[in-house]
Formats: sequence, structure tokens, C-alpha cells
Amino acid sequence: MQTRAQRNRLIEENLPLVGYLAAETHARATHVPKEDLAGAGALALVTAAAAFDPTLGVPFGAYARRRILGAFADEMRAMDWASRGIRRRIKETVAVRETLTAALGRDATVDEIATAMASTTEQVAEALSDAARSVTTLEGTTADSLTGDFPLPEESALLAERRHVLAAAVQALPERMRLIVQAVYIDERPVKEIADELGVSHSAVSQQRSEAVRLLRDALGRYFADGPSPAPVSRVSASAREAFFARMGEVGGKRVAMALAAASV
Repeated sequence: MQTRAQRNRLIEENLPLVGYLAAETHARATHVPKEDLAGAGALALVTAAAAFDPTLGVPFGAYARRRILGAFADEMRAMDWASRGIRRRIKETVAVRETLTAALGRDATVDEIATAMASTTEQVAEALSDAARSVTTLEGTTADSLTGDFPLPEESALLAERRHVLAAAVQALPERMRLIVQAVYIDERPVKEIADELGVSHSAVSQQRSEAVRLLRDALGRYFADGPSPAPVSRVSASAREAFFARMGEVGGKRVAMALAAASV
């Protein structure tokens, strides 16, 4: 098992990888803010370092890359605003465009696509515009295609510990944040759908989700800290953050509570 110093070194040495992959992915998925990708990637790097087992002979860089890209895919799914009906219309329109383009040997025009679909040019233009910012049309940005075929290491005690800590942290989130995290990352529901259900704006849900991710990063950083906890990245007040850590200790049990307390001094 690695020491905390070794895990911290892995994180420090591979932070540039997060920035590189965030910039590369943002270039293909411009609807997702690069800072959100970087935040999700940094959290994935921390958890990858915590779960990494060097005895399995897997290079950490390749292992971390898979985890980071998987986090990016989750982030893009969370930002996907399109309803099922919109997704179906986008898929049909793009399929017709590709078929016509292949048959004609050139890019199909909006008028040609509309004629083939017995639709209006306005509807086709709207669908193609939606396609440009929909996660569903980015062939290279799904979880499977981003992460490739590199095999994950088998389960380890450290991986189980990381999962336990993360589960405790999620349960300790303020209720609204916890509901949003559950809906976005576990139920994989579009942000727009969640916003409609909660009666708030798309932006409000995205802000709450981003703050929840920052709190989770604070939780992992504090739990796995080798000495005093690192500077927080969440924007909540110090008292709210400490209340979150206290709830996390209650949910996670004595070991989690002791580790959080030890890192606070």
C-alpha cells in the first residue's frame, strides 16, 4: 500500500495531464466549460492516486488517464440538456445528412436534408444547430470511446476505502446538492430535466453541482492529507464546510471521523 506522501507525489506529477486532457476534450465539447472539466479531472486524479496499486504493474499515467477521461464523460453527460425527443430528432437529422453526403460526394445542404425528411428547413437547421452542442453527437466523447480498452486494475483495499469515503461525502452533502449529485452522476439525468423538477434554472443546478464537486474534492483532499489539510476549493463558508466534514464523519464512521479530525490540525 502506498504512503500518503507517495500518493501526493503522483498527484503533483500528473496535474499537467489533467490540464492537457481538459483542453483537448473542451476543443471537441465546447458546450462544457473547461474549468468544469479540469475540476472533474482533478478529482478523478486524486481518487486514482488513492486507488492505485503499483504492484499490479499498470503505469499510473495510463491508469489516471482512463479515470480522468471517464470523469470527463460523466461531466459531459451531466451537461447534456437535450430531452429524449430532441436527441431522437438530432440523431435522425444527422443520419440523413451523412447518408446524403456519402451519396452526393459533397456536403448535403439544409434544403436537401429537409426534402429527404419531409421537414422544413427551419426544423433541420435547428436540429443541426442542436447537434453541434449535444453530447450525443460527439463520437469521441462517450465514456467507452474516451477511456479506450485499457483494463482497470482489480479491486484493492485502497479502492474500497476511497469508495467508502466518497459515499460518506456524498451522503453528507447539503440536501439539495446531494439530490442533484444523485440525479446527475448516478441516475444520469439531463440537467434541464432536473432544473424543471426542482423549479430552478439550468444555471442554478449547474452551480450547485459544481459546488458539490468542489466539496467532494475538499473531502478527499482532507481525508487523504499527509498532515494539515490542503487549502479548500469549495466556496461555502468555513462553518458550512466544517459542518459538512462533521456530517461526513458521522456517516462514514469512526475511521473517517478520525482521519478528518487529524487532517484539520
